[in-house]
Amino acid sequence: MKALIFAAGLGTRLRPLTDSLPKALVPVGGEPLLHRVICKLRAAGYDELVVNVHHFSSLIVDYLGSHDFGIPVRVSDESALLRETGGGIAFARGLLEPLQEPFLVHNVDILSNLDLAWLREQTRPEALATLVVSERKTSRYLLFGEDMRLKGWTNVKTGEVRSPYPETELKDCRRLAFSGIHNLSPAIFDAFMKADMPERFPIMDFYIQACGDQPIYGVVPENFRMVDVGKLDTLAAAEEFISSNGR
Repeated sequence: MKALIFAAGLGTRLRPLTDSLPKALVPVGGEPLLHRVICKLRAAGYDELVVNVHHFSSLIVDYLGSHDFGIPVRVSDESALLRETGGGIAFARGLLEPLQEPFLVHNVDILSNLDLAWLREQTRPEALATLVVSERKTSRYLLFGEDMRLKGWTNVKTGEVRSPYPETELKDCRRLAFSGIHNLSPAIFDAFMKADMPERFPIMDFYIQACGDQPIYGVVPENFRMVDVGKLDTLAAAEEFISSNGR
């Protein structure tokens, strides 16, 4: 099984830590975030990983080269151009293929208790993408219909709504927060090409654009806990999460 770890971000909200190292190598509980995500995926049965890099890319490459995780870990080098999340997936295609089954995409700054085997079981055969979502408080939400098919996106602070569906179909949608973890069909690459996506684009822009025609679903794990280690004030919560989960 294959997975792509997003580790290319600039980590601006973690400054000054990320003034001298990439977010992926910020330590939590004595180990870099990248180490923790790789070990979680390996324990869940993923045996081929790709890590995309940009900010302080050489430090991540050196780190991976000096550690043996017991499985292949290849690098998708975006040093020349940070392609954002959607472009990063498209750019890593050659390192992920051949693909006979869905592949996982996981943000490096997300720590969670998610059972990845459960996620694979919840992935519908026809799904182009399956997004792990929850009822976490945030300002930006994904909108889902009764069948948990994606209908759109909203920012509750600004009132902005983006969707290919009419407003009447959105008023009763369930609002859920994205976790940064998703299972993608190999068909995603052809869908990018059909949609004529540029080389640099956020994956959420594609999801919102495509959800009218493409089967994109959300799944809500029970008793889900996660920490988005995106800001300095989340580091304490991340340390507590590691401590309470025994790893």
